[in-house]
Amino acid sequence: MLQRIRVAALAVALGAGAVVLAPSVATAATDPVITRVGISPGPPIDVTGGAVTATFSFATKGVDKAELQLKPPGDVSVGKPVDLTSAKDGDWTKWTGTRSFDSTNVGTWSWLAVAGGASRGGTFEVSVKKVLDTKIVDFDASPDLVDKGDLIRVTGQLLADGKGYGGQTVAITFRERGTDAYREIAKVTTGGNGWFSANVRARETGWWRAEFTATSAAKGSVSDADRVDVKRGDLGSRIAGFDARPEPVDKGDRLTFSGALLVEDRGGVAGERVSIFFKAAGSNRWEYVTSDVTGRQGRFWASATAQDSGWWRAEYAGTRGVRGSVSDGDWVKVNEPAPPPPPAKADTRLIKFNAYPEPVKRGKYLKFKGSLQIFDEGSWEGYKGKVALFFKPAGSKKWQYVKTTWSNGGGGLYTKVKGWDSGRWRFVFSGDDDTYGATSRSDYVRVKR
Repeated sequence: MLQRIRVAALAVALGAGAVVLAPSVATAATDPVITRVGISPGPPIDVTGGAVTATFSFATKGVDKAELQLKPPGDVSVGKPVDLTSAKDGDWTKWTGTRSFDSTNVGTWSWLAVAGGASRGGTFEVSVKKVLDTKIVDFDASPDLVDKGDLIRVTGQLLADGKGYGGQTVAITFRERGTDAYREIAKVTTGGNGWFSANVRARETGWWRAEFTATSAAKGSVSDADRVDVKRGDLGSRIAGFDARPEPVDKGDRLTFSGALLVEDRGGVAGERVSIFFKAAGSNRWEYVTSDVTGRQGRFWASATAQDSGWWRAEYAGTRGVRGSVSDGDWVKVNEPAPPPPPAKADTRLIKFNAYPEPVKRGKYLKFKGSLQIFDEGSWEGYKGKVALFFKPAGSKKWQYVKTTWSNGGGGLYTKVKGWDSGRWRFVFSGDDDTYGATSRSDYVRVKR
């Protein structure tokens, strides 16, 4: 009987297709859980006394990540996330974040906590319970007397209901003497005790003060005004158009130096001494050589013997109310003089020299013409050569080099320069390897002012 039962059971199993079903265990996923967000200090958050840092905290279960978003009053966009820190406590995770609120954040805020597919939201208030009375005390702008363009320091303290009011914006304003309106120069933020300071540049005499603009938490206020007098600083000077010439020059020949001393707001200034300094090639030392006193329009003219190649410059030491200045350097190459020419040379002459027009207006061009000739085989013929133009101011005993020009193949000479002072002019031919030098007659030209 027992044997028949076993056979029947086996037949049933085979007849069922020999399918064997293993037992299964159902595991249902746990939905995430989010607690309500706690806020400390508890709402409404009172920012009457200044900025307040609030702490937001909530707990989650069944998730490893969470997010907290805050949305300002009237903002319809997506909330901004708050940085969170987490701490595990068994199956729960506590999330904590902070945010600072001040009087610019008054109103109803929204919060939204998100974890996994779950979320939870709510609102809280930021409010001002009492509008503060403010006052700016101990305002000072110093020093009281400065040179134009110098920095001054402005300081003061912003009080709210008698206490230092920190983290607030204060404007530094200025009213120039002779005007009625203050204009903003700078903005500063008060420290924790309400003190503020700023460095500003004083350009005109006038009054400085500090201004605090009213906010939803505090009334506006204005400090007392403090006057600062601005005096004009020393005038600047510069040396314009400095020139050392000729360049290059033979050793032992004369160099002439010219330029103009200009003073800020005055132009060229007469009666000031300008010194000429020289620095030889390879040297670091400037050495005094000569000087001149400026004439009309601040112009100066000096000369010296060329000895070595190097840099030349003009220096003005300054005077009361005027700062000194130094010109740009001008390089002059000095060549060793050529060996003496052989004794047999031809004579030369400079004829038909004329300086015109006469008289000439100051600053206008003077023209010069003449002819350079050589005595060759019993007759005078035109000669091509390097001829220098010299000038001797009226009342002076010294001839001054002005410029160099060349005669053409027929001996003809022509050049021009601007006339600045009355005096005599002449051409000088120094000669060359084949000829002796020659000097023209001088021609006086009066310069009209």
